[in-house]
Order: sequence, then structure tokens, then C-alpha cells
Amino acid sequence: MNNEDCFILKLESETSTLRARSNSNVEIVRHTVWGYFSQRTGLLVQLEDSHLLKLKSHEHESIYWETNMESLLQDYRTVDGIQIAHSGKTWVSLFRFGGGPETHSRTRMEEVWQVEEVDFNIKGLSIDCFLPPSDLKREEEEADCGGGVVSSNNAKLPYKIRSASFRISASKVAAVNLDDSCTSESDEDL
Repeated sequence: MNNEDCFILKLESETSTLRARSNSNVEIVRHTVWGYFSQRTGLLVQLEDSHLLKLKSHEHESIYWETNMESLLQDYRTVDGIQIAHSGKTWVSLFRFGGGPETHSRTRMEEVWQVEEVDFNIKGLSIDCFLPPSDLKREEEEADCGGGVVSSNNAKLPYKIRSASFRISASKVAAVNLDDSCTSESDEDL
């Protein structure tokens, strides 16, 4: 895998687990995760995640959605003694079938990603939070400190996506610790 001899770890959800995660409208038929680990370094080289869902329709014909995600992890660097991938590529494919050939569709998306900053145990952030990118600008603050900061700008998106019939925009969301008192911070403090 990616010019590396790998150990392969396959995790497949048990039927009882799939039933517990399903509901009256959606049945999870299959969920499988494959991890490819370098024999040389022990680091994760590629991760694959596959779901097969069965949606129950009113016409007694079921519709199936198969979702496949593959991520290639690269550029491992040591941060505080821990090896962390700083770049990679992710491919996602969605395949819809069932309910007649006219409803079949396939969509494939690709993302190239890069991690710019990594840090651990940031004071004031809960486990559910993250630090915003350093270029995030405050556009709106709520007077009661009950909300977060959201910035949206699609200027960096390719023209084909900006002009598509559906809306996509690059969004950045900053985490706000609601336990802190309502104080004014400069953009550098984010």
C-alpha cells in the first residue's frame, strides 16, 4: 500500500451491533473498516471505511446507499513525541441503487488535506473543541457569550463549485468555552 509492506487490520461490525444502530427507517446492513499499517514503522498508511444502508421506502422497494471512504495518510512528523500525519488525501464515493435503474446514482469526491498546527492539552478547551485556524476573523459575537464565531467565505473554492446549482462554502467554526466569563479577546488570543 503506497509502496509500503503493510499489516492489515479488518474490523467488521457484528449483526447485533448493526441492529442496535439501525432504526425503523434505516437498516445498517454492513459496516467495515480496514486499516493498513506499515510493517517498517507501524504507522497507519491508509484507512478505508465502508457502510451499506438500506432505506425503507413507502413503495415497498428499498433503496440502498453504499458509502466508501479511503484516506491516505502521509508526512508523519513527531509532535511532543507522537507521530502525527500532517497531510493526505481522502476519497469518498456514494452509490445509490435499488428502486429502479432511474434512481441509481454515483458520486465521487476527493480532498487533499494538510495539517498546519498541532498542540495538546490546550487550557480552556474541552475535549469536544478545537482551535480555529490562525487566519480566522471574528465576524459576529453574541452579547450573551452564548454562541460561537462563524466565518464563511467561498472565494477560495474553484469556480465550478461556486457556480454549482447547490450551495457549498468554505466554513470555519471557532470553539467557545461557555464556562469562561464574557471577556473580549483579540484575534491573536484565538
